[in-house]
Amino acid sequence: MDQIKVDTGRCKMPKPILEIQNISKKFRIQRGHTPYLSLRDSVTGFFKSPFSLERAGGGLEDFWALKNISFDVYPGESIGIIGKNGAGKSTLLKILSEITPPTEGKIISRGRIASLLEVGTGFHHELSGRENVFLNGSILGMKRKEIIAKFDEIVDFSGVEKFLDTPIKHYSTGMQLRLAFAVAAFLEPEILLIDEVLAVGDAEFQRKCIGKMDEVSKSGRTVLFVSHNLSQVQSLCRMGILLDKGKILHNGEMNTVIAHYLTNGEIKHFVDVKNFPRIGVKNDDFQIETLGINKGNPIYENETVTLEISFQNKQPVKELVLGFSISDMLNNIIIECRSTASYKEYNLSVSVKKKITVTFNPKLKAGIYNLNLGARCAKGMLEYVPSVATIEIIPKQEKAEEWNKRSEGLLITDSHWEI
Repeated sequence: MDQIKVDTGRCKMPKPILEIQNISKKFRIQRGHTPYLSLRDSVTGFFKSPFSLERAGGGLEDFWALKNISFDVYPGESIGIIGKNGAGKSTLLKILSEITPPTEGKIISRGRIASLLEVGTGFHHELSGRENVFLNGSILGMKRKEIIAKFDEIVDFSGVEKFLDTPIKHYSTGMQLRLAFAVAAFLEPEILLIDEVLAVGDAEFQRKCIGKMDEVSKSGRTVLFVSHNLSQVQSLCRMGILLDKGKILHNGEMNTVIAHYLTNGEIKHFVDVKNFPRIGVKNDDFQIETLGINKGNPIYENETVTLEISFQNKQPVKELVLGFSISDMLNNIIIECRSTASYKEYNLSVSVKKKITVTFNPKLKAGIYNLNLGARCAKGMLEYVPSVATIEIIPKQEKAEEWNKRSEGLLITDSHWEI
């Protein structure tokens, strides 16, 4: 059983607020192409052979959207659920929300669940915004006095006060989202399930939502967040689950889960660069060919890294400058390094192959990063190969509780303190 367990700082682990035990979900889907038939053809065909559609290529088959999903969720966790389209993310949230039952397995819930799976979830389009706040609150199990106590905060956060007594059907998609999210967040459920709905809102509202979800999590409530926006998931969630074809491919610390998603779990210390696409540069006279990282040895925090870059030039090259950059898994460049930083510009005659070795201390915190390579000369850019390799920096103290602490930065800096 795959389980997500977080160090809460207590000697005794609390009971999970959600226990998902071997959940599976099966759908019946159409197989093949069923030809269009007129009413007369259908009636005639039925009497000739009730199974003629199957022989014509139609029919149904079983499709498992989820298969044997098991994990525990503890109070106060923020868990990001990521994966490709069709991985089963939304199906999982619908089962947890009791919108659809699982085919197999069971769920044990120890808290009130509020879900925001699509715009206007739980709203009646003929009722006004005000009436829908009370309706949705009642669906969530809130008493009228509890809804009244939170009503002003809901309206203020949603920003739809001017249209509060207008039927929901006249709201824009963004306005419906604002009100739906405000109701779900402010009526204080123990568990908040959010699907890919924040993409509808504007940038300002998305920031407010992320801030509110972070506040909800820090208050001891639980958030399960499905999104394709990895930067949002990374900023909000400490732990993560990667789904693929209805199964859990990886779970654990969110940054590591994102890295597995983007790299398919492959981290190489020696790369044949010739097999990677060049971006914007097509130069047969100069090619970076291979990249060696730390001679295959692990890379630890705050230790020196060695890169060996081999290349071939078929024509003379003047003022060659080699460089590389390191970016996070969302392609935000963190470090850039060029040979000119050490006043190294190379003038090369025709040669078969050369290798340059560079050593540096990246001062990066433990995590997984992308490495990009480039080369230029006096005439301009020769090569640029993005995301040519993925490197993992390992914490020196490899205790699980240390590795799972939420990172508040990317770099480790030297400093001198006095008192």
